[in-house]
Amino acid sequence: MLRAQLELFFIALGFFTRLPVPGWVEFSPEKLGQAARFLPWIGWIVGLIGAGVYGLAVQVLPVDVAVVLAMAASIRATGAFHEDGWADTCDGLGGGWSREQILKIMKDSRIGSYGAIGLVLMLLAKYLALADLAAEQDYPLIVALLVAHPLSRLAAVSLMVVLDYARADDSAKSAPVARRPTLAELGVATLGGVLPLLLLNAAEALSVLGLTALASVLAIRTFARRLGGYTGDCLGATQQVAELFIYLALLATWSFT
Repeated sequence: MLRAQLELFFIALGFFTRLPVPGWVEFSPEKLGQAARFLPWIGWIVGLIGAGVYGLAVQVLPVDVAVVLAMAASIRATGAFHEDGWADTCDGLGGGWSREQILKIMKDSRIGSYGAIGLVLMLLAKYLALADLAAEQDYPLIVALLVAHPLSRLAAVSLMVVLDYARADDSAKSAPVARRPTLAELGVATLGGVLPLLLLNAAEALSVLGLTALASVLAIRTFARRLGGYTGDCLGATQQVAELFIYLALLATWSFT
């Protein structure tokens, strides 16, 4: 039982990041669908990588440079998996009118104007938010990274609970993941997403949960109206927006208090 769950965790790690996994792990579409429960837990690893790089870099480099290196490390760890989804979603929703047009644009590997602009603005917004968090002191930024990466991935999982998969074919790379989580799987994902909130006080946790829920609701309403469901790109876009919202929630709470 434990080995089976460990295998699912490593399958999720291998799919959602570029990090190596043990050779005994056997990938299959069925197992990949079950592994989605560990997406928020993968956020723990990505958050620790970003926080670790920042904590080391800030000892010898300016804060701004350390923030950039932390962002670069997390992007390298995931292979820009979620950033790519955000850019594709911006292209699709910005350039497509019908559901079919949007899905066709989102499947195109080339990046368009909407995707390029959206990606630049997203990275800039996250950099500015993290730099402002670092201006408070190093500890809040590290905490922000450890909270934002797991919880924002739980926001992505929420789409899988509420919406259907939007593509009729199974050619998309995220198609094997596209199944509704069971109640037990949702419980595992929820635990992984909310457990890092213990690093925050009550006001911070409520603020973060509120804006994360807002990001999820906005994503669900947008994708339900425009696509009638979600795609893998939609999951990545939701993660990116939720991650930014979490940083903004912490900034607002710390500024207010």
